[in-house]
Amino acid sequence: MASQLHNARKGVSLQELFKSNVFTSKLPADPAFETPEISHRAPREALGPRLVRGALYTFVRPEPAEEYEVLGVSPKALEDLGLAAGEQFTPQFRGLVSGNDFPWGENVGGIYPWAQCYGGWQFGSWAGQLGDGRAISLFESTNPYTGIRFELQLKGAGRTPYSRFADGKAVLRSSIREYIVSEALSALDVPTTRALAITLLPQSKVLRERIEPGAVVTRFAESWLRIGTFDLLRARGDRDLIRKLAMYVAEEVYHGWETLPAAVSVSDDQHLTAINDPPRNVPKDEVQEYYGMQENRFSRLYREIARRNAKTVAAWQAYGFMNGVLNTDNTSILGLSMDFGPFAFMDNFDPQYTPNHDDHLLRYSYKNQPSIIWWNLVRLGESLGELIGAGDRVDHEDFIREGLTESAAPAVIERAEKLIEKTGKEFRAVFLNEYKRLMGRRLGLQTKKEADFQALFSEMLDMMEALELDFNHFFRRLSNITLAEIETEIQRTETASRFFHSEGVSSIGFTEGAAKERIARWLEKWRIRILEDWGLDADAARQTAMKSVNPNFLPRGWILDEVIDRVEHKGDRDILGRVMQMALNPFEEDWGFDKDEERRFCGDVPKFKRAMMCSCSS
Repeated sequence: MASQLHNARKGVSLQELFKSNVFTSKLPADPAFETPEISHRAPREALGPRLVRGALYTFVRPEPAEEYEVLGVSPKALEDLGLAAGEQFTPQFRGLVSGNDFPWGENVGGIYPWAQCYGGWQFGSWAGQLGDGRAISLFESTNPYTGIRFELQLKGAGRTPYSRFADGKAVLRSSIREYIVSEALSALDVPTTRALAITLLPQSKVLRERIEPGAVVTRFAESWLRIGTFDLLRARGDRDLIRKLAMYVAEEVYHGWETLPAAVSVSDDQHLTAINDPPRNVPKDEVQEYYGMQENRFSRLYREIARRNAKTVAAWQAYGFMNGVLNTDNTSILGLSMDFGPFAFMDNFDPQYTPNHDDHLLRYSYKNQPSIIWWNLVRLGESLGELIGAGDRVDHEDFIREGLTESAAPAVIERAEKLIEKTGKEFRAVFLNEYKRLMGRRLGLQTKKEADFQALFSEMLDMMEALELDFNHFFRRLSNITLAEIETEIQRTETASRFFHSEGVSSIGFTEGAAKERIARWLEKWRIRILEDWGLDADAARQTAMKSVNPNFLPRGWILDEVIDRVEHKGDRDILGRVMQMALNPFEEDWGFDKDEERRFCGDVPKFKRAMMCSCSS
């Protein structure tokens, strides 16, 4: 065991890392470039934007960079991939993350880079074919110590058939934001895609709101499949490929049908007519038995995707994180936070807040995130509707070959609708259970009480909103308070000021005294619950437990803007590494860097930089 742990810390070289291409070997390629050889021989410009049908990807190589500079590498990402510390300094690694060198040929089994094809519902409207317009997957790698397989890709490495009217590039600004937030969410234990490295392309000039330097983020995930992948197939009526993709997700992404939730009874569909016109001699009261009283394996897959997304959005809500563009093409089949554009962590608590300045209807605001994820999951249910509604007939040859007969369709649709509705109830139950669990941990609770939701959680959030308190600072500052400091009403009132901003109470309608009284009343309720769970003697242990889940540092919008400015305009490369270390270790009291800078980044958000908004290109 000791030897295994030593080897796990040691890691392997990029060359030694096991590589595969399960995705491209099991799913259909773009018919215009069916093999890596055909794509590799084609001029790079021939791989540009167009409609692609009957395929889930196109073989396409990155555009080589004339000049590049590796700005940063996440040491935690390096470790989680199974790579050795120091591997980031090798020519092979630097060539890989710049897009100049990718493994291809006989020695790696013919693995060749690819870009995925998918569609999506954007802001509630169907957008048609989208796809990896600026992302190119290089290969799948398997960590030799954990056995976890990741798909490694470059974002910003050039045009693909899915770039539409864009250039396939990424700006330094958005690349820094994604590089840091991916690892920050992972450190908070929020399911997310990851970032390995960020590479500046100084000769690449990219036009967004202004001309900006280009960059590439090397990122990875267990899967980059999304709800939008199924959306496009449904829009095109490609039922065969929907089935093939669903089977791939269950068998390769979720590692087998047996890992999915157990089947539950479909108890309310006895009246459904027979699917695919079963023999007339089947009695009416035996129809349910003929077609199955239990949901089938595709319904179980749908439920697992919903459950994973429910837990992820619960974590977002508990930590005040928002993805400002929660379209179906940005919603992961694995329930990962992904495709970061105008994201943000909450400053002053405001349920209406959205970090996207183009989201005028607040569709993706904080309070709407759970319902939007479910809206997206309903779209997935529609794509899988035929499969989940077919019951036990789903694997019969006539159904696989011909699909539904006209007379069978209404029954299948009705059954699918009921299963989607039941999954919605499960989604809400899983979401609430996970949200309560996480919020309980953040408040230092060890047990669950039904009354906590209203008396502690809801009242706390109402108080934060009314008094314009900082969401995440509230929990960290609460972690530092001892029970002895809030034993009396006078003590609680005096302690309440710790939760104010440096400028004091700024909310309309509250004097400082009234604000202190409201916080003091809540602290009294919280103190009683903490005493119930911990007692007085374990208060130090309670504080330690709270500090382990309530971050001292988060990459807020204003901090990221400062990092971007210092890297892009002032040539400060060290700031990126320091902030990454803080993001990877968010619960620490200090990180051994500049004390004043650390205090500033962990302290009060400057008044005029709160609730910042940015564009989809950010």
